[in-house]
Amino acid sequence: MPKPSLAPSAPDRRRRLRAAACFALFAITAAANAAGPAGEPDIRTDDVDRFYALYAATDGKPSVAQLDEYLAQGSPSLKEFAQLRRVSGERIAAQMAADPAMYRDARECMKLLPQVKRRVAASLRTLGELYPQARFPPVAIVVGRGKPVGITNPAGVTVGLEALCAADFMNPDPEDRFVRVIAHEYAHIQQPAAAQDLAPDDPRASVLGMSLTEGGAEFVAELIAGGVANPGLAVRVRGRERAIGEAFLREQDDRDFSGWMFNYRKGSDEPYDQGYWVGYRIARAYYQRAGDKRAALARILEMPDTKAFLRDSGWAPGQ
Repeated sequence: MPKPSLAPSAPDRRRRLRAAACFALFAITAAANAAGPAGEPDIRTDDVDRFYALYAATDGKPSVAQLDEYLAQGSPSLKEFAQLRRVSGERIAAQMAADPAMYRDARECMKLLPQVKRRVAASLRTLGELYPQARFPPVAIVVGRGKPVGITNPAGVTVGLEALCAADFMNPDPEDRFVRVIAHEYAHIQQPAAAQDLAPDDPRASVLGMSLTEGGAEFVAELIAGGVANPGLAVRVRGRERAIGEAFLREQDDRDFSGWMFNYRKGSDEPYDQGYWVGYRIARAYYQRAGDKRAALARILEMPDTKAFLRDSGWAPGQ
């Protein structure tokens, strides 16, 4: 999932490893009792229902006080989302005033949620079948201040309805977009590299390591949900595959990965998040050549040695 481009300082790079802003944000926190029953994720949309009941009652113009009450009465997921991402009634009201169409459009996306829930549940059951040690904390869909798209941490996945509804550059089909983004983020819950505050000198804190983390999650989304979270990436690199792959190999050990991910710019037609695309291709190549598919999926998620994984994948530029 795309993330905004940020400065490449060492502290920012460390924050990047545990925070996924727009669009796959890791806000890792301790959550001792996060996991639910295996294969039975709780998929919650009640915060959306409450928000749009308020929206209808106020003709689309709730007050700051009413929005603060919506947050205060929210699910644990919404409260955590608000705390970690500075979501307040004042900020939601400001975004609603600045971009009222975002919230009108999200109301239409809301109609898709019953089918999204069914498909997400089926996808996560598939994950449990293929990766029996998978953890299943809750998925919550909420309404926020237009960004970020969501947070993923050991307590679960929380997605902002209005933000993901607006992200049509990722996938023009909103139902597929929701299902596959949630599947991608759920893969991160299973990844040790995504759940650790990696030191700057950790091999996984590099272009290769981050690309395999994000690309691996894209591959898992395809495996369990029928497609990657962001199919637009492949379209944007078309015709440049070999050159991008060769550049990736040259820069795989770089600690500044801002040229490879988190670099989507609104309105630009240039390729972005190319590390996601390369990492996905490497993960797919590894899985396709593996005899034991369950063991292959476990290695994609757990990724103990990124260099060995790259070598064993058989991937080469242009593939």
